[in-house]
Amino acid sequence: MLRICLAFVLAFPVAAYSADRIEGRVHVVDADTWDVGGVRVRLHGIDAPELDQSCKDAKGQNWSCGAWATQQVKMRFEGKTAACVPRDRDRYDRVVARCNVRGTDVAQIMVLEGLAFAYRKYSNDYVADETKAVASNQGLHAGQVQVPWVHRASGRNQNSQSCQIKGNISSSGERIYHVPGQKYYAKTKISQRKGERWFCSASEARSAGWRPAKR
Repeated sequence: MLRICLAFVLAFPVAAYSADRIEGRVHVVDADTWDVGGVRVRLHGIDAPELDQSCKDAKGQNWSCGAWATQQVKMRFEGKTAACVPRDRDRYDRVVARCNVRGTDVAQIMVLEGLAFAYRKYSNDYVADETKAVASNQGLHAGQVQVPWVHRASGRNQNSQSCQIKGNISSSGERIYHVPGQKYYAKTKISQRKGERWFCSASEARSAGWRPAKR
């Protein structure tokens, strides 16, 4: 019986999770939202571009800065072990936490490298780090970028027809979102009566419990 239990634990690792500490392997959902050992964590004190957000580079050309920031964070932290100290819960029931990887504050690294912004609404912890990143044109600061909280607010202020991401519920009950340009986007119909809905950003859809369509 002991061998069976041990095999089960090795096959299905879980986070060491208590009220004051979360530890586990990192899966990057987007730049500032991670699964740490299966626990959904929102990194405290920072805000990163939305996955579908665009910016302008130094030449004024549009580029997918949100996808870029997420990819950079994945390259640095995906699969590593994080230790997180919970601070709060947000409106999406994510644990808001300060996280370290190998003893280093990951949020501080992200701000210093221009992958995220100091989220002054909730914390001043990383304002000095952002000042350094701006002065040296690190990452996002090398071009023109709308800070994420303004980007989200502008999306919410548009009418529902401008929120073009479709939150569909499959016949098996799975919640899946489709963005314009995907294979089944045009064929997907939204029935609010069934609980389906429109989203203004991919981050909003993921936070509400929808997963991205595979194609």
